[in-house]
Amino acid sequence: MTSQVKVSARAARRMRTRERILGAAIAEFKKSGMAGADVNAIAAAAGVAHGTFFFHFPSKEHVLLELENREEARIAAEFARFVEQRHDLVTTLTAVIDLVTGLERRFGPILFKELLAQHFSPTRPHKDEWTDHPVIVLLVRELERARGDGEVHPEVDAFYSATFFLLGIYGVLTTTDNPETRETMLAKLVSTAVRGLEVR
Repeated sequence: MTSQVKVSARAARRMRTRERILGAAIAEFKKSGMAGADVNAIAAAAGVAHGTFFFHFPSKEHVLLELENREEARIAAEFARFVEQRHDLVTTLTAVIDLVTGLERRFGPILFKELLAQHFSPTRPHKDEWTDHPVIVLLVRELERARGDGEVHPEVDAFYSATFFLLGIYGVLTTTDNPETRETMLAKLVSTAVRGLEVR
């Protein structure tokens, strides 16, 4: 066996171990939240030693960061496919809401709120720019396209409009549990955003 094959096999094993740890951590975070999550329980569920967790993830926050990056890339890919076709502003903004609420349904409210808290935390492990977040980039691009087509007022700042809209979604989802109230608030968020963007 060549050394290159040995390295590849070792790298593949390391990746499988990392995925097991990540899966076990997600399950623990869903149940207990990040602060309450027990690294020993995660390691046991993944079938690894306690120290192996920290070899792959320096902290529990790094697990959330990896999960956030993966999910943001997945959502961005779905949104990118959606915007390949032209849509009006209401449909586009509603699609963003559907993608974000879909993430909450998949992960449950505890882990979803942990992801949001990490995203907006001043102590998150890695600092980044808005251009590092593909969902924001895509939404900004769509608002700029709509502005160029005359659907959006020429003085609208696409970046701030996209950011405020996303913050509005997160605000509703993290503070409102009643499904009917949420649905109403999210619909009003879309209609209010569109009124603020459109040419009068």
